[in-house]
Amino acid sequence: MTEVGQNRTDASALEALIIGHSPAVVRLREMIRRVARSNASVMLCGPSGSGKELVARAIHDEGVRSGKAFSAINCGAIPGELIESELFGHEKGSFTGAHARRIGHFEASEGGTLFLDEIGDMRFDMQVKLLRVLEDRTIVRVGSSEVKSVDVRVISATHQDLGTAIADGRFREDLFFRLGVVVVQVPSLSDRVEDIPALIRHFQRKMPADAKCRYEDAAMALLMQHRWPGNVRELRNFVERASVLHGGETLGVEDVIMLLNPTAALAPRPAVPSSPAAVPASGEAQPAAAPFSKTPAPGRPIDLKREIETIELEQIHNALDLADGIISEAARLLTLKRTTLIEKMRKYGVQQQAA
Repeated sequence: MTEVGQNRTDASALEALIIGHSPAVVRLREMIRRVARSNASVMLCGPSGSGKELVARAIHDEGVRSGKAFSAINCGAIPGELIESELFGHEKGSFTGAHARRIGHFEASEGGTLFLDEIGDMRFDMQVKLLRVLEDRTIVRVGSSEVKSVDVRVISATHQDLGTAIADGRFREDLFFRLGVVVVQVPSLSDRVEDIPALIRHFQRKMPADAKCRYEDAAMALLMQHRWPGNVRELRNFVERASVLHGGETLGVEDVIMLLNPTAALAPRPAVPSSPAAVPASGEAQPAAAPFSKTPAPGRPIDLKREIETIELEQIHNALDLADGIISEAARLLTLKRTTLIEKMRKYGVQQQAA
């Protein structure tokens, strides 16, 4: 294959992984090509759901380590007491439950790339140990004294403002500089709305024909005006939801509104007026429909506490769905502290998918 032909193949492979032609995505692909040429540590910054793991994979695939292992670990989804074992491995009997030797992600990624997602959630004492590994390029398994050399490129990611975390004493500044030799900003979906039609086609690509939805122009325009707090992950969930409920149909504005607000669809519709006098005359401006609300009937009071708890539980499930079970991100979407969300999950018996 000629050099020109090889360059075209590489370009098409990267475009197939990082979808879109917006200015933000064009700049992102160019940055991926540049950083992939080196072995420098890379820090990916951007909102949750924007595709940071996909960018990390693209950097690995475009670089000299592409033939080696690529491992990903979510630092926010692993209990603090197990993170050291996950990264560095452990010896049999080193702690309760360690029934056999375990190889950690650093050893498993030898010669390749290790992606540390949500690095901002890493416990402070583990940050010290990770810094030592990055400086010395050696690890020690839990319960062992043997020092092992490792050759691993580290790519990390966070949706947090690490500048604030450093100022608050929650993240080590020296670790930030070690991890972020190069810092890459991954754009939110709201910064690249012109890519939404292409992303929808991409998510529909492997669906059977009778599951794919089409969109009226006004419906697509509405999608491009949506805020997308869950970013590309939220769009992917939207496309899957549409295929389940409206597979093969052409969706209009009302359909899109309902699909964008799945919990709102659970509320009963207001009763149709029974009196002709209650129906506005043709052409007369109609007031916007008010949200459904229950009104206490004589002798039948509403349990307000239960109603509030029902709404709260629905929103917690919705946020966890958008955040793929990542509690710190779900808490951000709900504008709650992470510990507050965990307490509410315990209260309602919601299973904890991430620490």
